Amino acid sequence: MADTLINDPNGGMPRLLAIMRRLRDPDTGCPWDIEQDFDSIAPYTIEEAYEVADAISRKDWGDLEGELGDLLLQTVYHTAMGEEAGLFSFESVVKAISDKMVARHPHVFGDESRDKSAEQQTKDWEAIKAKERGKQARTLDGVAAGLPALTRAVKLQKRAARVGFDWPDTSHVLDKIIEEAGELIEARDTLTQDQVTEEFGDLMFVMANLARHLGVDPEAAMRSTNAKFIRRFNAVEDALAVRGKTPAQSDLAEMDALWDEIKAAEKLAK
Repeated sequence: MADTLINDPNGGMPRLLAIMRRLRDPDTGCPWDIEQDFDSIAPYTIEEAYEVADAISRKDWGDLEGELGDLLLQTVYHTAMGEEAGLFSFESVVKAISDKMVARHPHVFGDESRDKSAEQQTKDWEAIKAKERGKQARTLDGVAAGLPALTRAVKLQKRAARVGFDWPDTSHVLDKIIEEAGELIEARDTLTQDQVTEEFGDLMFVMANLARHLGVDPEAAMRSTNAKFIRRFNAVEDALAVRGKTPAQSDLAEMDALWDEIKAAEKLAK
């Protein structure tokens, strides 16, 4: 029966669950899959989430379909291991998230009015989450430590802002950036490497705060900038190749001049 389901192209979610159980079978499964645990699979889960975000940023919808499948497999993987350990199952995970969505949307599934702004809905969502965490929970409790650092910084700042710990506008944030940049320069010149690292972290934290005030996702902004850097540097290499050179055979002045030409051409093309 299991083989029939595994080989059924229309088997849907039950087919995927059966495939994972077969992969993890201690007698007939894949040796690599059998050896994995929550800790070893977690990095793949994070990587797949980033690949989903990358496909979205590139608007490659065909690729996104595949990446979403890869991300779904991560959920199936973790739930299979949870089932084996008697911790939870795919079905219990689905039930938990379904119950949570219903509970957190009383304006859709309950008797609350839907006549409120997205901002108010966000506040209501956070109020429900705070109630779920318990009355004694601290303001910053529950912000996952495993998040990318910039994303976590923004989430921590949002939590603090909801209880009034926030600058009223971006001018104060910009002043703080200037202050932190000065402290970083001073640390570079007079302090230890650990202290330089600390001051750099302070500056990045305030930069994340500026992103929040501007409505910018700092992770998305950096992904976009990374992609832009790759595109422009590749163009510099191509231009050097036309001249019969590699970057190692060039110098900063030549490459910087080519960079400026490529940057200007991109702006004209927009």
